[in-house]
Amino acid sequence: RARPSPAMRLAALLAALRPVLPLLLGLSLGCSLSLLRAAWGRVDGQGGCPGAGREGLPGGGARLAAEREALGPEREEFRPRIVPYTRDPSKPHRKVLRTRYIQTELGFHERLFVAVLTSKATLNTLAVAVNKTVAHHFPRLLYFTGLRSVKVPHGMVLVAHGDERPIWLMYETMHYIHQHFGSDYDWFYIMQDDTYTQAEQVKALVTHLSINQDVYLGRAEEFIAGDEQARYCHGGFGYLLSRSLLLKLHQHLDSCRNEILSVRPDEWLGRCIIDFLGIACISQLQGQHYRTYELAPNAKLEKEDEEEFQAAVAVHPVSDVTLMYRLHKLFSRIQLDRAYQEIQELQMQIRNLTSLTPAGEAGLTWPVGINAPFLPKSRFEVISWDYFTEQHLFSCPDGSPKCELSGASKADVSDIIESALEQLNSRYQPLLRFSKRQLLNGYRRFDPTRGMEYTLDLLLEAATQKGHTHVLVKRVSLVRPLSKVEIIPMPYVTEATRVQLVLPLTVQDLDFVANFLDMFAMNTLDTHDNALLTLLFIYHPYDAQRVSQVDVFAGVKAMVGELEKRYAEVKIPWISVKTEVPSQVKLMDIVSKKHPVDTLFFLASVWTEINMEFLNRCRMNTISNWQVFFPVHFQEFNPALVYRGEQAASSSTDFLRDGHFDRHSFAEACFYNSDYMTARTKLAADILDQDEVLESMEVFDVFLHYSGLHLFRAVEPGLVQKYALRSCNPRLSEELYHRCMLSNLEGLASRSHLAMALFEQEQANST
Repeated sequence: RARPSPAMRLAALLAALRPVLPLLLGLSLGCSLSLLRAAWGRVDGQGGCPGAGREGLPGGGARLAAEREALGPEREEFRPRIVPYTRDPSKPHRKVLRTRYIQTELGFHERLFVAVLTSKATLNTLAVAVNKTVAHHFPRLLYFTGLRSVKVPHGMVLVAHGDERPIWLMYETMHYIHQHFGSDYDWFYIMQDDTYTQAEQVKALVTHLSINQDVYLGRAEEFIAGDEQARYCHGGFGYLLSRSLLLKLHQHLDSCRNEILSVRPDEWLGRCIIDFLGIACISQLQGQHYRTYELAPNAKLEKEDEEEFQAAVAVHPVSDVTLMYRLHKLFSRIQLDRAYQEIQELQMQIRNLTSLTPAGEAGLTWPVGINAPFLPKSRFEVISWDYFTEQHLFSCPDGSPKCELSGASKADVSDIIESALEQLNSRYQPLLRFSKRQLLNGYRRFDPTRGMEYTLDLLLEAATQKGHTHVLVKRVSLVRPLSKVEIIPMPYVTEATRVQLVLPLTVQDLDFVANFLDMFAMNTLDTHDNALLTLLFIYHPYDAQRVSQVDVFAGVKAMVGELEKRYAEVKIPWISVKTEVPSQVKLMDIVSKKHPVDTLFFLASVWTEINMEFLNRCRMNTISNWQVFFPVHFQEFNPALVYRGEQAASSSTDFLRDGHFDRHSFAEACFYNSDYMTARTKLAADILDQDEVLESMEVFDVFLHYSGLHLFRAVEPGLVQKYALRSCNPRLSEELYHRCMLSNLEGLASRSHLAMALFEQEQANST
């Protein structure tokens, strides 16, 4: 047999190495480049600093060490270091108060502040129109006028300077903005009340501009007989000032007022900025254009369809209120059409990209672009559907099987039926036109991942173009998606407010007072929390007559005395009241008169376990002249029924299993004394000294019907109460007595625990 030649062997070897040949070439090239780079680095190091700088370091290392020493010891180590906290034991304990929000501590600013200049002639007309159309789109908007002692329209914040001269009004306005808001906002937008502004475009404009520049942005106009290069921003179309420019301008306002003469306030401000800061008005910056549109006299808005009008940030002049509302309607429709067009384009892109995903067309959800429905992992996570018709709802808030459809629910059902018909007609017209005869079945549920879902069985009448009609039943599905989540602006509050606890006590509560006082001492007095306690002893008339011989609250008073001895700086006052019907409103009237108007009350019950976590939430959720807080406490079940002689579970996973949130109880409340006094004054004027009405009311009813404040009612896991059978006073109103009985019954145990107890009882009886 012939032996293979060397050429054949070489060809076979190359064929075997061909798959790994790119890898070998890459490794060789990489190693070569690494060696060359190391050689170049060594040559540079030797050339820059020959010799060895320190022991064990080559020349390059010595150079790096020298650079480190030049930077100083504070720059040598960049890793974070833990600084231990040490407190001097000789100094008294002091609670460190920090800002509630991190942006306050870091010095972040809000984005935009808007100032509207108005006058006596337009305050109740154009200014009100501005407030109703665009004011709610801006985070902060104030109105400035030169009037004195003017009546402010509802819902407007007005600053009156007391001088109607235009230049003086502009001077005072700029001075006020700098003094009160100069350190809180990045941008300041000044406009007149005869200007319609597209608020969303103004907000979008400032988000695309850098805050590090001195900006004077608006519609640039030339001065009369002035320099062509020097321009001011026309006040009728609004203008934008940056925070840095406002800070620099403030120190020259007095000089501008004394040295610059002008008739128009916008010219005066522009001349002031140009003369002292050297900054002229511009209409575009960083690729962003400030577009405006000037309305002609007797202009017809229906014909204003050119691109310049639709892209305008501000439109001027607006001569009357009707024109302001028409402009708002027109621009709202334009923005809505743009939004629908963008939605259609995005949905088309999603459809095109879905086919390229691993799931393919099956991964496309309906509606396109909305999150997929929630998929429950167990039967306990299944979201139930609520059945409804046009007249009734079969899932009622009070637990009844059927109730009349009214209020917001009725409006919701009517709106969703109209939307279904509109969608059907838009899809099948002009071939068919549908009209509703009857809603046969309706189902809805709230999916937290996407919004409210509806399924409707509609009895429809379909009409063709030739006039033929046909009755059919069609099932439609609709989704009302969750919109953009917004942060509701609330007044700023802190955790440093003192809380005044008020504890009403009756004879039936004596067995639980010791535990309440122990928890109060451990969680507030020992931790030096800013909280005080006032006891309210409610004597029955019979016990009040024998108080000199036998005081039913003598034991409680002794406990209070022990606490005051243990904590020398603490005083726990008490108030004695004699009554047969302990009305919550009457008792609160007595306490309210003995405390200042700025007192923050926490109306507690004897079963409440006070802790610092809840007291902080009481402070944060209660806002003077704005909001009151009624927490829903967690009520533990009867341990005799839940555990049936077994050891109570101590794990946190069984916390919610061993109790429930008692929605029938309104005994706990957090509110300010000033808010209560205001609501109580309105109540007194309504009932005209009919004291028997107060026996059927609670503090919650007073705030609900006579305050106009926000009533914040929420579950409070930090407010836990041990099980106890409440004593329901039959002399209270029927509603309060019924609510007390329901609280006792539902607080016994859960359905499963009650079923197990009945089962065991039947088993014991059968044997």
